[in-house]
Amino acid sequence: MLKDKKAMLFDLDGTLVDSMWMWKDIDFEYLSSRGKELPDTLQHEIEGMSFTETAGYFKKRFGLKDSVDTIKEEWLFMARDKYLHETPLKDGVFEFIMDMQKKDIRMGIASSNSRELVEAILKVHRLEECFSSVHTCCDVKSGKPEPDIYLLVAGELDVDPRQCLVFEDIPAGIMAGKRAGMQTCAVWDAYSVSQDEQKKNLADYYIHTYRDILEGSYEVLNTCL
Repeated sequence: MLKDKKAMLFDLDGTLVDSMWMWKDIDFEYLSSRGKELPDTLQHEIEGMSFTETAGYFKKRFGLKDSVDTIKEEWLFMARDKYLHETPLKDGVFEFIMDMQKKDIRMGIASSNSRELVEAILKVHRLEECFSSVHTCCDVKSGKPEPDIYLLVAGELDVDPRQCLVFEDIPAGIMAGKRAGMQTCAVWDAYSVSQDEQKKNLADYYIHTYRDILEGSYEVLNTCL
């Protein structure tokens, strides 16, 4: 998996941190306060969208009067405390990142979340110095599954896309990595467990936790590798 790789590129939510659970709660609370119901399909409808794109989608989908910026600010207010105090790293993440640092592997973040929350969670877990490039989909023209965010991060790390390995927990993110010409590793997450078959069909590798990589027990999905 790591052979000939010079950079590890990570999504954040559901990939490095266990945070997807909170967004369903936030969406429910936010919509309920406006007399709206939370559709069962909503999370998949917004999959891969940037923070700004998602706010715009909510505004149109639910006929909200608030501006996109106002919606984003309220979400940030609702999420900030949870990110600071209730969002753990996924199993084996810290050990894997430390191992990559020892091997002088470059690392970057390519998240669909807001920059404020990304920077907050990295600081809480003392990982901000580990990533040489941190970007969100708000920094590019199109969110995932378009490749823009991964190409931006790879370019900033000065690494050829073919020498990058992308870690993602949702199909749209895996597709973004593949469209960028990178190998991809699907990461198990309780939120997206129903999409595991689709994730495995798209990705080159699959892990349940990052300890699978350290122990050499990850799944190789692409038989051409």
